[in-house]
Amino acid sequence: MSLDEPFTTTSGEPRDIAIIGMSCRFPGARSKEAFWNNLLSGNDSITHLTSDEVAVDESILNDPNYVLACGALDGYDEFDPAFFGITERSAAKMTPEHRIFLQSAWEAVEDGGYDPSRVDGEVGIYAACNPQTAALYSSPPDWVSAGPEVMERTYGWVPDTLTSNALYHLGLTGEALTLSATCTGFHFAVHLACQSLLLGQTDIAIAGGVIVRLPHKRGYLHQRGAPLSRDGICRPFDTLGSGTVLSSGVATLLLKPLDLAIVDRDNIYAVIKGSAVNNNGRTAMAYGVAQPERLGACIATAMHVGNVTPDTVTAYEANGLGLPLADALEVSAAQLAFGSAPPALCAIGSVKGNIGHAGLVAGGSSTIKAVFSLLHRQLVPTINLTEPHPDINFAETPFRPQIEVSPWEPDCGIRRMGVTAIGAGGYNAHLVLEEPPDLPERPPADTRPRTATLSARNESALARQRIALREWLTKYPEQRIDDICFTLNTGRKELPVRWATTVSSTEDLLVALEETATQRPLHDITHAWANGQEADLTVLHRGEACRRVPLPTYPFEQRRIWRENW
Repeated sequence: MSLDEPFTTTSGEPRDIAIIGMSCRFPGARSKEAFWNNLLSGNDSITHLTSDEVAVDESILNDPNYVLACGALDGYDEFDPAFFGITERSAAKMTPEHRIFLQSAWEAVEDGGYDPSRVDGEVGIYAACNPQTAALYSSPPDWVSAGPEVMERTYGWVPDTLTSNALYHLGLTGEALTLSATCTGFHFAVHLACQSLLLGQTDIAIAGGVIVRLPHKRGYLHQRGAPLSRDGICRPFDTLGSGTVLSSGVATLLLKPLDLAIVDRDNIYAVIKGSAVNNNGRTAMAYGVAQPERLGACIATAMHVGNVTPDTVTAYEANGLGLPLADALEVSAAQLAFGSAPPALCAIGSVKGNIGHAGLVAGGSSTIKAVFSLLHRQLVPTINLTEPHPDINFAETPFRPQIEVSPWEPDCGIRRMGVTAIGAGGYNAHLVLEEPPDLPERPPADTRPRTATLSARNESALARQRIALREWLTKYPEQRIDDICFTLNTGRKELPVRWATTVSSTEDLLVALEETATQRPLHDITHAWANGQEADLTVLHRGEACRRVPLPTYPFEQRRIWRENW
């Protein structure tokens, strides 16, 4: 490929990748919506511990440099094994990362409006996993033998099987690749997923990363010049910055070529215009330290392959470690990539002030933030940034620190954001994201009777589904009833406990969800389905042009699953 031309497929046409589903959990947020609300509110989600909450050697605990802070993940030890047909004993042998990623992958597919059991074609799963967690969770399986007990434990313990387990338990076929590229792992997973889609190796892709730090609630020893903050507060680009805080989390995207996503009437959160990865290799800088020329080349390459010019990228989500030297080097690298772009063109920020550094899924927190910023056309504050460090002269760069919530109205007429991840060992990665395209106008939904369905494993889960859907309808009253019914009827797994109703509007559906009386009159097909018979509900939408919408996903019955359950 010529360096003067954007990336093209074998057909010769440039291809963008659509983000059609998302799932995440980060400190202070058990859902992507809660995460975005925390960012809008400028919340600091770092947990400041007491000495009674951590289990470390007394001498370390009394060390004046020991910082009692971490980005804790609520429910890191919880799982719903029965939903996936996994025994409690087997689930306890799975590392917490295997369990959390499996649920996150399911949520991303459902958020995209798809039932995993009805997805056609090859599905690739690419994800980054922390290899250290397995050893900290339990000792390795006994590989002296290869009997059923050893193999069962191996599948849930070895980091390599993170993605193959997800592919298996979601009932999919396709590629499965678990990787580790230090703190750029999430970006590498997305990059490889995009390549596979562009080359036609897969039809749809799940890309993400997960890290659960163990022991979970623990502090760290601060060392001068090292990446970890001296007081448990991360201050990106700030004159008082001294590093970041370690955190846990999971982030998962559902991806498809943009042109196919439009044809398939998918919900499109954002578009990946270009991605790039590289490594510093051997340079004049110390091994593992960010190298501006190489990082700048990575950023420039991502823009180039997406046929994006720097003057149209008006927001930049930085790695933003909160360590002055690292932040200054990153700004220098981005400045090289943006070239002669005018001053203050591009808002710059970092999510690490909110949640700390989530290791190989740190890029996932940045990307989810960027996607919501594009979707809602809002820029959110970089918290704990009050006075930029003197080594970073923003006035001489294209960047301006984003320190408050503001509408995003770029002069260029299109919203685009760059997202950088930097990893130890010289890893660099960058994504260029764009706001979702405008779709053709449609006539309003008619008021003819429609069928809406829900199903769950038991009555308790079904009740939670009804509550979640009611809350969603109250929050998004502008959504169309035909789209809602289409997504419910074709994009959810058919489970044994079922509920169905006939409605003519979203207001009608709200009332039906609150009713405790017998279900309303149903179409013959729906009546058969509600009584547990096999029925193809897709026929109810034949000839319609309904679109998928991101409805609430399955309410897993979370409970603690840990080693003591063996």
